[in-house]
Amino acid sequence: MDDNRIMNENVSRTLGKDAQRNNILAAKIIADIVKTTLGPKGMDKMLVDSFGNIIVTNDGVTILEEMEIDHPAAKMMVEIAKTQESEVGDGTTTAVLLAGKLLEGAEYLLDKKIHPTVVVKGYRIAAEKSLSLINELAMPLKDSNVLRQIAMTAMTGKGAEGNKEVLASLVVRAVEQITSMHENVGDINLDDIKTEKIKGEKTGDSELIEGIVLNKERVNQEMPIRVENAHILLVDFPIELKNPEAETRISISSPEQLESFIESEERHIREIADKIISSGANVVICQKGIDDVAQYYLAKAGIFALRRVERSNMEKISRAVNGKIVSNINDISIDQLGRAALVEESKQGNESLTFIKGCQNPRVVTIVIRGGTIHVLDETERAIRDGLGDVISAIKSGKVVPGGGAIEIELARRLRLFAKTVPGKEQLAIEEFASALESIPEALAENAGLDPIETLTELKRRHEQGLSNEGLNLLNDKIEDAFLAGIVEPLKVKTQAINSASEVSTMILRIDDVLVSRNKDTHMERSNYQGLD
Repeated sequence: MDDNRIMNENVSRTLGKDAQRNNILAAKIIADIVKTTLGPKGMDKMLVDSFGNIIVTNDGVTILEEMEIDHPAAKMMVEIAKTQESEVGDGTTTAVLLAGKLLEGAEYLLDKKIHPTVVVKGYRIAAEKSLSLINELAMPLKDSNVLRQIAMTAMTGKGAEGNKEVLASLVVRAVEQITSMHENVGDINLDDIKTEKIKGEKTGDSELIEGIVLNKERVNQEMPIRVENAHILLVDFPIELKNPEAETRISISSPEQLESFIESEERHIREIADKIISSGANVVICQKGIDDVAQYYLAKAGIFALRRVERSNMEKISRAVNGKIVSNINDISIDQLGRAALVEESKQGNESLTFIKGCQNPRVVTIVIRGGTIHVLDETERAIRDGLGDVISAIKSGKVVPGGGAIEIELARRLRLFAKTVPGKEQLAIEEFASALESIPEALAENAGLDPIETLTELKRRHEQGLSNEGLNLLNDKIEDAFLAGIVEPLKVKTQAINSASEVSTMILRIDDVLVSRNKDTHMERSNYQGLD
């Protein structure tokens, strides 16, 4: 029966080899886009949106998130990067490039008349074996020095590279601080480390605050600008009579009624202020509004106050100062207050920020990032986030692997030996999986201006001789022991990349039919799915 007699005329269909080839092509294009950003000498991309806003970065997930992508298979590749970013915080380009190469190898096998299910089975066998091998090859995490090397490896090649030693030290100190607050390392969360960007001065002047920095200023200029030995009250209710988000109507028929209403309003505000003052708090941080009358009474009592602080920041402050967020005025007591050595408003350039410093055993810390322009600040923040993700991953897994393509070359070598023991055509897929792993050091060499074939050949030769830690040190363009050179990566970054890349590539390979709705509401055209728009 003709398809058109079953399906709506607004549904287009691509099936068989055409569907597979289109999907593979889209995935390869995505991989090629981010390929040149890989490694310490990778290039940057300039992303310009419809409003003219500019992002300059070589962070894989940032590039893919900012792109407008229509093709469904290409969107699946973007999901790899997002998963890698959420799970580990780094290795997004590696994961996407690996998936692209796996699909390129699969295309070669499909041309050889090998069935997709055979390729999928071979890839799954290879992925399982790779994860088993990499766990055997991983080394235990030793000390803070290794963590600094991990952080510097993550930052090398990004905008923050020139200050990577300083920033890596901040990253490790921040992670060690929050780690000391958890009995179980599995409880460590990237959200426990806040970043605050300040335009001005140089990146090397960035600092770690054992507490919180807020882009807020005190609500009243009569309040003290600096409070030592701070007793901090956190409230999530408005310190005002009415909720400004709700419309209120009051019927008043005489001047006396108006005067009585105003007096009762002021009396109520005064009662709230008195309860806050009597609690012993000298700093008040409010999630909602603070009335002008309340500001007057608080300022008169020498209390420093902030208003309209985001809920997420309120929770961070609570963990930093070991205080509780109070939701009812009657629950205010000295037991609910947090402590800090200093709360201070500081003018930084054109902005006023509030520093909460000297928190005792803070469970949240802040890295203050400085830089000359907003683009430098944004890229430095992305580099620090990568470093934080890598260091936390290393602490959680307790294992590290050599970087510079060393682990990929060794895995590829061992996979090829393993492939010879596998009967059937699956061994061809395992060999293609090994070739995909080799594409990582190949891309590193190519992006550094080295001869990729010559470099790959020399790496293979050394690994055949048993030098399993030999990788590319692109700071001096030499092949050497990656551990001794300080090029170290967390085990989790590699295992997650292998997992994500193998899963998405096998999923795409199993698709042999693409049905696209082209109704007027979605404005989808079949041409959008023949490649990237």
